Amino acid sequence: MVDSAEWDWTPGDKQIDTTGWGPRFQWVEELHASPEGETVAAVVNVGDETFNVCVNGQTWEKGFDKIWHLRFTADGRPFALVAEMDQWTVAVAGEAWPVAYDYAWQPRVSDNGRSIAVCVQQGGRYGVAIDGNAWETDYADIGQWTLSPSGAHAAAAVQVKPADSGQVHQFQEGIFSAAVDGKAWETCYVNVWHLAFSPDERRVAAEVRSDLYQYSIAVDGQLWNQAYACVWAPCFNPRTAAVVAPVRQAGKWRMAQDGQILWDRPFAQLWNQQFNPDGTRLAAIGSTRYGRWTVIVDGRPWATTFGDMVTDLTFSPDGVRIAALAKEGEKWNVVVDDRVWHHAFDMAWRPVFAPDNSAVAAKVERNGRYTFVVNDRLWPHSSDMAWEPRFSPDGKNLLLRSLEGGIFHRRVLPVADITGR
Repeated sequence: MVDSAEWDWTPGDKQIDTTGWGPRFQWVEELHASPEGETVAAVVNVGDETFNVCVNGQTWEKGFDKIWHLRFTADGRPFALVAEMDQWTVAVAGEAWPVAYDYAWQPRVSDNGRSIAVCVQQGGRYGVAIDGNAWETDYADIGQWTLSPSGAHAAAAVQVKPADSGQVHQFQEGIFSAAVDGKAWETCYVNVWHLAFSPDERRVAAEVRSDLYQYSIAVDGQLWNQAYACVWAPCFNPRTAAVVAPVRQAGKWRMAQDGQILWDRPFAQLWNQQFNPDGTRLAAIGSTRYGRWTVIVDGRPWATTFGDMVTDLTFSPDGVRIAALAKEGEKWNVVVDDRVWHHAFDMAWRPVFAPDNSAVAAKVERNGRYTFVVNDRLWPHSSDMAWEPRFSPDGKNLLLRSLEGGIFHRRVLPVADITGR
């Protein structure tokens, strides 16, 4: 992870004026802000079907035929998918990878922001490229994939046996497997989805369909000793490296670990499980009965339930507290430790805990305007655009990034200015 202690946490308001960008270009696409808030960027059309990226008012030295998916890495570098002469690659801070492909898509960035990976297609064959280095082995097709936290490894669901649309029996026998750094498992499956790396990045787990009717979890190509009516995405315990996944058995969903039932209670639905940082607690989003959603912690549901959905489950840094978003009717709520905040919103984004666990903040929307909420207290300003809030390492200050009338604001203010304490 990037050390935010190096950011400028001096209280104040730094501004970047973007109002002059529009007259300079044919058009300006959506603005993006860097994590530390010192930079804003947008894809711009400079004419003659040429695109560029404008960063704090300055364009990259070189333009491209097409630019797509502009984002920032965790360490603050702007990057995008770019095309020249119908060949796609990645450009980082204006510098394109030396290798281009027939197509590139779905970029992913390592947790520290240093590595970028994309799915690539060249000559009708598929693989993954990390920082411009593609797998040595390519495949007939590629599906869901993941990048390891460090960015050193990638794993993907790949087609390892040839088959066309009319060879139904070939599909039923299994033509898919998982490839890690380009090397496929020896075992084939009917389907492979949702791959996950172990904490040390040496093992990979995936949900698989072993035949038309049975599902299970495969770890490094080895199936659990149990099959189920369905499974959801696996994850590793960061402390023990055990693999857990929701499984459907006898019409109910249960949490399983390494092929054995872990929680004693079944649920109508169970997914999106997540360990706390030290692996001592496991939470998931589930349904205690049809149509009512909540958070399940170590097999025990919260008392509060919601009719539409629960999402963005988040543990506090110490692993004790839990926050989530919940939708009931047309409104979104922030829920922390089984308590629903009084304020409701047209939309809300993933809650963020302060490093000292004392505060929870979220970006929210009301009536087409954006603002922030901290510990159920609203910041008394609204904006045209906003980005997720960031806490200082000591939890005392809050970084708020917003766009107001074409002016980008990077505000650092004490948390107490919003919470009143």
